[in-house]
Amino acid sequence: MDQPESCYACQTSRSPSLPVREEVYRSDDWRVAHAFDSSLPGWLIVLPIRHLSSMGQLTSSAAEELGRLLRALSLVLERRLGATKAYVMFFAEAEGFAHLHVHVVPRMPDQPATERGPNIFARLGGPDQLSADDRDRVSAQLREALTETLRESDSAPS
Repeated sequence: MDQPESCYACQTSRSPSLPVREEVYRSDDWRVAHAFDSSLPGWLIVLPIRHLSSMGQLTSSAAEELGRLLRALSLVLERRLGATKAYVMFFAEAEGFAHLHVHVVPRMPDQPATERGPNIFARLGGPDQLSADDRDRVSAQLREALTETLRESDSAPS
């Protein structure tokens, strides 16, 4: 599928050099970025490199890698940030963001009830968004932990 010029995710993925906040992880099929408009450290977005708009368009190998990646990201958010669990959400409905993207969001132990479940989206787009430097700092920590976690899962006996 072609990568439309108007697609933010496609435009970003084509960049030859990205800051760590835009490339926590990258493979032939996937890129993980820190959400640019979040006030919650560790709010990650998993995006296919190809322009897709639904899970049904994934190849079998990309779908398998997504499952492995979602598990590893959840472990990293729990181990490195102290999250109770990770929320995993997929809608891709916002204007200009139809490119398939999966939110992987840490659910922190002290998170107020008003910001749990789907209400977590209150942490996007508000006035207290993390700075680029803060996103880079958190993303660098998560990249290191993700590399270790993926290596461990690759070497674990089946």
